[in-house]
Parts: sequence; structure tokens; C-alpha cells
Amino acid sequence: MLRLTVDECFLQLIARRPVTLRCLHSKSVGGVLDHDEQLANVRQWLANLRADTIPRNICNVSFSRSSGPGGQNVNKVNSKATLRVPLHSLLQVVPSALHQGLRSSRFHAAGSDAIVIQADGSRKQSENVQECFCKLQSLVAEAGRAVVPGETTAGQKEYVQRLKKAENEARIRAKKVHSSKKASRRDGRGDY
Repeated sequence: MLRLTVDECFLQLIARRPVTLRCLHSKSVGGVLDHDEQLANVRQWLANLRADTIPRNICNVSFSRSSGPGGQNVNKVNSKATLRVPLHSLLQVVPSALHQGLRSSRFHAAGSDAIVIQADGSRKQSENVQECFCKLQSLVAEAGRAVVPGETTAGQKEYVQRLKKAENEARIRAKKVHSSKKASRRDGRGDY
């Protein structure tokens, strides 16, 4: 059985990401994907994104003393994890549709142009590091939810078609009523 490292899995995900979400052509021409294909690729990329698939080599993890209750453990052990991801490194591995959402994130430190995430919920460094990567994954997924619309189900499409049909029928009925009213005025009956 072939086992891939976390970085190799993430690189495979990256290879399938779209070039851009902005549609240059309405149809697939010369290798340029149309808007629906790009959205499908971004949705697929986001569906495969997990905290353990984020490459560790683009991140810098540092440890410091935590704050709050915890007795001597807080005073002696550097258990708080701080994850710093330079934005230029992160933007190379995520679809371009998510770039603006990551730049406007509350975790973005404008001075260093990096995403900075901290975790001190556990007494163990490894659990705090894992929590940082989970927060980063949820940050990227949240940026994706804000930018990429959800897929329309068949039931939703059918419902919209029924609404359009009902609206059209109501419009035609209103036009017929208005037409008959004008026709009766021409006859001199005076239906006002």
C-alpha cells in the first residue's frame, strides 16, 4: 500500500486547484476553465482540505508561556503555540478565489503580512499546535464559504422553475385583465 506524507497529499491537492475564479471566457477555450468548472474545482479543493494536509514547511511554529489558570505548569512550561504563516507562502497553495478572504481575516497581521494564530487550550505543545492548524483550516474553509456559493440542488432548481412559471402566469393574467378593461372602455361601457 502506498502511503504519502502530509506535504505530498497537499501538493496533489494543489495541482488540481483552478487558476482563477474570474471567468475570462464563458466556455472552456484553450485550457481556460469556465466559471462553473472553476467553482467545482474550488469546491473539490475545499472538500479535500484538512488540518493535517496543510504543508508544515510553509509555517513557523513558536512556543511561549501560556496565561491564565494552571498553577506552576503555566509559569514553567512553554505550552502556548503560535503559528505564523507568511501570506505569500499561503497564497501560493490556496485557490486565488480565497486570497481576498484571507487578507481580510482577523488573523492577518498587516505589519508582518502573515497569518498569526495562537492556541493555549491544552497543557501539551503538540495539542496546541494541532489546534492552530485546525484554526487555520477553518479560516481557509470560512474564506471559501464566503466566496464560493454552494451547489444548487435539483430540488432548488425545480422550485425556482415553478416560481418563474407562476410569476409568468400571474403576469399574463394581469395583462389580460388590463387588456379586457381597455377593450371595454373602447366599446363605451365605461368599466372603471
